[in-house]
Amino acid sequence: MGNFNPGAFFKRNGSMTTMIILVVLVGLGEKMAERFLPLYLLAIGGSTWVIGLINSMDNLLSALYSLPGGYLADRIGYKKSLQLFTAVAMFGYLIVILIPAWQAVFVGSVFFISWTAVSLPAIMSLVAKAVPKEKRSFGVSLHSFFRRIPMALGPVIGGVIIGAYGRTNGVRVAFAAAFAMGFLALVLVHRYMADDGPAKSDGPVTRTGTRHLFSPAMRYLLASDILVRFAEQIPYAFVVIWVVDNNGITPLQFGLLTTIEMVTAMLVYIPVARMADSYGKKRFVLATFGFFTAFPLVLLFSRSFPMLVVAFIVRGLKEFGEPTRKALIMDLAPEDAKARTFGAYYLVRDIVVSIAALSSALLWNISPTVNFMVAACFGVIGTVLFAVFGKDLPAKG
Repeated sequence: MGNFNPGAFFKRNGSMTTMIILVVLVGLGEKMAERFLPLYLLAIGGSTWVIGLINSMDNLLSALYSLPGGYLADRIGYKKSLQLFTAVAMFGYLIVILIPAWQAVFVGSVFFISWTAVSLPAIMSLVAKAVPKEKRSFGVSLHSFFRRIPMALGPVIGGVIIGAYGRTNGVRVAFAAAFAMGFLALVLVHRYMADDGPAKSDGPVTRTGTRHLFSPAMRYLLASDILVRFAEQIPYAFVVIWVVDNNGITPLQFGLLTTIEMVTAMLVYIPVARMADSYGKKRFVLATFGFFTAFPLVLLFSRSFPMLVVAFIVRGLKEFGEPTRKALIMDLAPEDAKARTFGAYYLVRDIVVSIAALSSALLWNISPTVNFMVAACFGVIGTVLFAVFGKDLPAKG
């Protein structure tokens, strides 16, 4: 990494440091509550179809919110965008806290369920401005590393809360904590994140210009990514049900499994980023796609806690090259449209993937085996497609 010093970098870059704190606070509140939504929905009268519908809506809203999120970040700056997105998520939390009905979860989730997706273009815009181009994999990995801290801790805390208050009241208590953390994050962003102006552009964005955001290399990456996300999203909402209800694991143990997953991801982020910036990105993205594909197969044969530990280690390894994939998008995107390109990429990807998520309940109701096997088949196709046609940029040694 040369003489790039992360400690000194964070000390002199208040915006990057505040962004990390924002991600940790909002993420912690989100994962304490949202991760257990399927159990909560069943407890208050929802069905597996409602779970599948909300999971599909998550992907669809992630797609629909990504593009305007990117435009806002380019037009009003990342600070104002992040403030707006956090306030909207807090409003969604408030609906769930005040109204204990699955219909309220459905409405509230419109506002909170896609915070990560809608904020990602603004965050990547911030990273692109704060980190040298030749260190982008490392910069994105720092964001991904800190984002996994709440992913690791949140489900454990949420499991403890549910154990103490029950599924119904426990999840609402967790959402109340998420609301409080969101408010604290807003205060910190207002106080410590520097104001930034809109991205510079040579002219108005046209439909042709938007199409030109996607180079041939970007299109190969996008097509493969879509197929691999089918492998992730088809079983995604039902993983907690498979673990807790089908295998007799407690919510707290499920939280520990999620912690194992996140710690695994965090251990590989920085070493992989160093190698990807030096040796090229394709091989690391390809490894990621392979782990995405393997997880539903390993999970299918995991019937005990030790085997589930193995499965969730595999799930953590699917993050092997995720920051590298985001950095590759940044490299391929036009310099004056980083956030907009991210938004357009996720718009296309998540609209298509939401269709797969909508089919998840149908496949699950046939059998968990069918759900997991269909997911893995899509992963194989996407991985092979990227192995054959995926492009790489010259490594920066």
